Amino acid sequence: MISLDSVRELVPYQDQPAQLPAASNGKVGVLRLGFERRGERTILSDLYRQSPLLVQRALYWDEELPGLPCIMILTTSGGVLQGDRLYLDVDVGPGAQAHMVTQSATKIQEMDANYGTQLQNFTLADDAYLEFLPEPVIPFRHSRFVSDTRVRLPESATMLYAEVLQPGRKYYGDGEIFAYDLFSSALRAERPDGRNLFVEKFVVTPDRFPVARIGVMDRFHVFGNVVLLTDPERAARVFERTAAPIWDAQTPLATAVSRLPNDAGLVCKVLGQETEPVRAAVRAFCVAAREEVTGCTFPPAFSWR
Repeated sequence: MISLDSVRELVPYQDQPAQLPAASNGKVGVLRLGFERRGERTILSDLYRQSPLLVQRALYWDEELPGLPCIMILTTSGGVLQGDRLYLDVDVGPGAQAHMVTQSATKIQEMDANYGTQLQNFTLADDAYLEFLPEPVIPFRHSRFVSDTRVRLPESATMLYAEVLQPGRKYYGDGEIFAYDLFSSALRAERPDGRNLFVEKFVVTPDRFPVARIGVMDRFHVFGNVVLLTDPERAARVFERTAAPIWDAQTPLATAVSRLPNDAGLVCKVLGQETEPVRAAVRAFCVAAREEVTGCTFPPAFSWR
């Protein structure tokens, strides 16, 4: 397995936890998922799991796309702990479709030693379609977390990838806004022949470089990032529907869509003070993307009230 332990931003955090050492038994979570088209339906044809990562059986609850398997990723540890090393490997076969979410927000637990890492690999075949829409990430006080995501897909395939980053436990005690030590996230995309499409990486170290300033987060607290990897024709249709920037001073909320290099697709950035408006803006972009790529929409958002 590829390791992230040598990346530059992790150099200050090489000490070992007083409990279990990093990457010891119970701290290496592995998920391998393979999707295959069978007639009118896609099935989860390959599954390997190693705690603390688990996955539910494939469910077919999406009435708009009844052949779409909906997969929920679970964790037995209540979040990412110091010393955790998590791996996710997803393969989507020709013409297959899949929708992946997480059980709840990913909580990066408070740390006093070492760090947590997550390595994600997605491989899509011709005409494959994958939605990876996890719940928000909440980095607790003094947490350190590095994520690296790599996507390999042909031009005919489509992947919709979203992430929402909260500032911490905003309403816990006196509030934990940007109180974490390190949050690093990288996304890389390439063609099957190895040709690189783009790399996007952001590293947040609030103690060293305050983020609540103009040109960074300013008065905003929540960051949404949505990437649509698809062919230029589909991307152009989505861009036509979503290109107009949104600025809502009352909420407040800011949204903008840009083209990715090398005709890779689109990226949508969202900033807000609260999570739900950001999630709504992320969903709106995802709805436009699914409609233009598949001709079907998302089911109505489920209301817990």
